[in-house]
Amino acid sequence: MASESSRSLDRLRHHYEVERELAARLRNSTKEERSTLFATLYGELFERVPDHPRLTRRDTPEDSRRKVASQMRLLTPFLKPDSVLLEFAPGDCRLAAAAAAKVKKVIGVDISDQRSATEASPPNLELVVYDGYTLDVPAQSVDICFSYQFLEHLHPDDIGPHFQIARRVLKPGGVYVYDTPHRYSGPHDISAHFTDKLECFHFQEWTHREMRQLLKKHGFSTTWVFRFGKPQRSALVNGLVDTLELLLSPLPHKLRRRLCQRLFPSVGLVAVAD
Repeated sequence: MASESSRSLDRLRHHYEVERELAARLRNSTKEERSTLFATLYGELFERVPDHPRLTRRDTPEDSRRKVASQMRLLTPFLKPDSVLLEFAPGDCRLAAAAAAKVKKVIGVDISDQRSATEASPPNLELVVYDGYTLDVPAQSVDICFSYQFLEHLHPDDIGPHFQIARRVLKPGGVYVYDTPHRYSGPHDISAHFTDKLECFHFQEWTHREMRQLLKKHGFSTTWVFRFGKPQRSALVNGLVDTLELLLSPLPHKLRRRLCQRLFPSVGLVAVAD
């Protein structure tokens, strides 16, 4: 969650109340309604909350480079010159452009084109704009899928279909690499200032154990956790992470959150298409 130190409590509460209202509208929507809401709700949020960090934050070129470098550390172990990479919700496509220098092709998949008009995309980067449900990418044509701080924004009913899309496009043995906020150190959206519950645009946050169970339902029975800056294929390391979560589970929320802000800021996993 972006720093809110420059905003007053009244402005934070206004942001929280507006986003909670809009999130409730999305949470109670049908699949057909969400196709339209995805394209309009954030615009309404930014109009009603003009001091939203997404609007007021001024990232420097160095900030952008650090962000891309951080995400590339997750991806680099899996990138090969003949790889096809698909990134969900690439936003400004700066990560996709950086990865394109290391692979055969990058496919960005988003509900809108958010690239800067002043930045040219590399020739092996293709952006596919879709409705969030039907993706026109051939089955078993992708080596790596990637998303960063994206899954938590999906409606609970759309999580399963999303992993089904990823599983369909991945080649056997391909991987879905992703990072999403950890439930024990959350909430990670504006809700955190006023409640322990997820009430705004983070609809779900997970533990590693919960994610492994979910992935197994959708054809990803092999998963590796990111720890110490790299994917850990060791069953022992993965088991230790799950055991530590179990030990922390019964702690009071505030204590657990404080402990996990360093231990488990996010769930970083590699899911293998078995």
